[in-house]
Amino acid sequence: MAEAGRTAEAIGLITQAAQGGNATAVFTLGDLYWRGVGLPQDLTRGRELFQRSAQLGHPMGTRAWTNLLATGIGGERNWQEALRRLDYEGQSDLLRRRMRDVIQQMQLTSSGDPVTVPDPERLRDDPETLLFRNAFTVAECDFLMLLAEPTYEPSLVIMGGRNVPDPIRTSEGSTIHWLIEDPATHAINRRLAALSKTKFECGEPLHILRYRPGQEYRPHVDWLPPPNRRVLTALIYLNDDYTGGETSFVKTGLNVRGQKGDVLIFSSLGPDGNVHPLSEHAGLPVTSGTKYLGSRWIREAPYSAS
Repeated sequence: MAEAGRTAEAIGLITQAAQGGNATAVFTLGDLYWRGVGLPQDLTRGRELFQRSAQLGHPMGTRAWTNLLATGIGGERNWQEALRRLDYEGQSDLLRRRMRDVIQQMQLTSSGDPVTVPDPERLRDDPETLLFRNAFTVAECDFLMLLAEPTYEPSLVIMGGRNVPDPIRTSEGSTIHWLIEDPATHAINRRLAALSKTKFECGEPLHILRYRPGQEYRPHVDWLPPPNRRVLTALIYLNDDYTGGETSFVKTGLNVRGQKGDVLIFSSLGPDGNVHPLSEHAGLPVTSGTKYLGSRWIREAPYSAS
């Protein structure tokens, strides 16, 4: 029905089935509210339905509810309850067990924040560019690469009303969006917030990039204008067994090639409140091997996907 344009009828049937206690219908209805497909986007209502689908035993709803408890997106945050649920889920799900193992190796407060973060190496003052050595462990980097592996897609942009290959970015990407931001990824994002001295809520979803030989990200800026300017970029170097692929600031001559676990944070905000012209940068072509990079863009105020 939905594919035939009869969206309202389709949603009516899903709603009826959800009211009757069908777990898949409850989850589907939650997903429609969450993404704003055929219904007004309502993260709180979507989250409530994910919780209900979890109570009915829906596998994806179960994982989504645990994830949302960890992040607090759309409602109350309960980190300890999320960990308890993750322990249980790990008994029958190897990936969820891997997440719990990664978290257990982290030094975290009771709310999931890092106990300490390393001091940065200052590469430039204008724009401020900081390199944090060994900010993440080998296990954490390997986990993010494992998590992203099944979901890479070519980088696309919309031109003429259709998706076409991005003319400046030839990599492949995987977005760890809010619904699949598991507790381990959430703890990693909270560490990025601590490193950048920003609030977790100001960060966009973590994006994992994969560059094969010849792939690159041509010169660009990450800045976005008001409202809610994008002001900082945090990059996690997830591996270092490749050649080429340096992060190159094209107007200053600064080239950065981080080692596995290093984090590069730089500002896109100029002194006049607009884009900083010296923040223009490129991911140079990879010449051999495969480069993996975690990217989190940070706004000046809490970010909302809506």
